[in-house]
Amino acid sequence: MATSPGTLYLIPCTLGDTPAVQVLPQHVIDITRRLRHFVVEHPKTARQFLAALKPEQPIQSLHLATLDEHTAPDDLAGLLAPLLAGNDVGILSEAGCPGIADPGADLVNLAHRNSIRIVPLVGPSSILLALMASGLNGQRFTFHGYLPVEEAERNKAIAALEAESSKRNQTQLFIETPYRNDKLFGALLARCHPQTQLCVATDITLPGEQILTRSIAQWKSQPMPQLNKRPSLFLLLAHG
Repeated sequence: MATSPGTLYLIPCTLGDTPAVQVLPQHVIDITRRLRHFVVEHPKTARQFLAALKPEQPIQSLHLATLDEHTAPDDLAGLLAPLLAGNDVGILSEAGCPGIADPGADLVNLAHRNSIRIVPLVGPSSILLALMASGLNGQRFTFHGYLPVEEAERNKAIAALEAESSKRNQTQLFIETPYRNDKLFGALLARCHPQTQLCVATDITLPGEQILTRSIAQWKSQPMPQLNKRPSLFLLLAHG
């Protein structure tokens, strides 16, 4: 008799050092505690997160496989093996929700093709939390990930995003490596129109959380926010 496949749980995690009980429902914590098989982005931080939840099994006995940006497509089938053998598996991304700006989407897609049940669990998504708190258009939006690092290409990307936002009344979301936040913020002030709205969402769910929406003109008239080495999202909405 063939073994029924297990269930693939998409487990959100904290966005920093915030205790899990502050951002995760109890049933998500309970499900995660009982699992023995995980697919994770970084094993070290995943073990720290799981240890804090006090799993039912010793942390050393948990099976952690790695799925990151370096995982080859041919390796995905191996990650699916525990599920096909009947085990429930949890996907953990580095921060936030698996499959959202995250390589876990590739494994989820393969699981669908193998008729495996997918269960997304509730938890913090920095992208959605920033959009919720921005006051910008939540009906029409796009997340772009990282903008180019090189100045000329970055400026070209900013101009294109602002034009698209104005044309479609669409909120544009993007991020930067925390130590380059100041350069991106400065480029936005230099390149965008004065009336364009810019939200900067920093340290979401952490004690130092700050989410501010201002026009470019207003941002220019006040002290620069402290963004260096602090995880931040940038949301832009231009008016046609």
